[in-house]
Amino acid sequence: MRILFIVPYMPNAIRTRPYNLLRALARNGHELTLLTLAQNAAEMDDAEALRSWGIRVVARPLSRARSLANSAAALAGSEPLQAAYCWQPALAADLTTLLRGEAFDVVHVEHLRGARYGRLARNEIARSASRTPVVWDSVDCISHLFRQASVHSASRFGRAIARLELPRTERFEGQLLGEFDQILATSPVDREALAQLGNGRAVASAPIRVLPNGVDTDTFRPGAFEDREPDTLILSGKMSYHANVTMAQFLVKQVMPRIWARDPAVKVLLVGKDPAAEVRGLGRDPRVTVTGTVPDMQTFMRRATIALAPIVYSAGIQNKILEAMACGAPVVTTPAAIAGLDVRPGEHLLVADGAAEMADVALCLLNSPERRQALSSAGLAYVREHHSWLTIAQRLALIYDSR
Repeated sequence: MRILFIVPYMPNAIRTRPYNLLRALARNGHELTLLTLAQNAAEMDDAEALRSWGIRVVARPLSRARSLANSAAALAGSEPLQAAYCWQPALAADLTTLLRGEAFDVVHVEHLRGARYGRLARNEIARSASRTPVVWDSVDCISHLFRQASVHSASRFGRAIARLELPRTERFEGQLLGEFDQILATSPVDREALAQLGNGRAVASAPIRVLPNGVDTDTFRPGAFEDREPDTLILSGKMSYHANVTMAQFLVKQVMPRIWARDPAVKVLLVGKDPAAEVRGLGRDPRVTVTGTVPDMQTFMRRATIALAPIVYSAGIQNKILEAMACGAPVVTTPAAIAGLDVRPGEHLLVADGAAEMADVALCLLNSPERRQALSSAGLAYVREHHSWLTIAQRLALIYDSR
């Protein structure tokens, strides 16, 4: 198929969903044109990796000043800030030119931040009387995320922004459900949260289909079990993201004191780019290492004894869990984190509810190499069976063609 793929941020190894979907679609033989935005020169360089896969890339710069101006303009109206943040008139003009000059079998638009471009594509297609379907990949239900953040975010500012954005986002996402030919979400929880916003519009116009995230198992693969450092816990993710900031604070301030009271030798690795000030401050304890940006996440995953994901609130599928399992790290997480996964707690990973229970489970696992080995093997088998990007891309192509 000839696919026009619109992503309002540069796909790269950190933005794993579009990056791996594009690569897998290209490997499966589809002809891809990507419209995207770059916030800096490094992201412009990221486009070269995509071009090396045979993807035509049309990239425009998006400065922070423009994003802030977009948000300020949205603040004066009723549109959510997320929907306006990535609007770039030059990219919109590129989209119009492509749709007027070329034929595509499908237009794929990612995230709430890309929805404006999806609306533009839909209007251009209607103007030309074409029947090209437009697929909106919501990824997560942002309203569902904001509803949780408004209560559970560790940041007062974060709670305030979530409360401001929540009614706007609920209204906007509900409207979008009636505007596209296909709608995607990463988990059944997000699908249901979106459907509740639509008042039946999604059922009447287009189904909401679940397309999960995958794992690049060529990159994320296990090392030798005996090479793992003893008494080392890892939490990974982009450390400026509000849900990850809240999680890191919960881990170090509420879980770790309970662990250290019984085993003061346990170390914590907080691994991920752009750590917020609140996360950097956690590194004042010598047992906590805040790495910032690292060349590759998998090296740290292979070092750790256990991967912890004490998720306080979330949406979608947690890539940090899939990546840890693919690297053979035993995972301990919370009930909220596994709603989008077809895992069996106790076999593929362990689930704990609350700081005290998480500390107890982590300590038991640290003291049981046999249990860690069993979880490592089962978790690795699970991701290889259920979360291959090539298989997920094949499912996506079938969705494109089901019109």
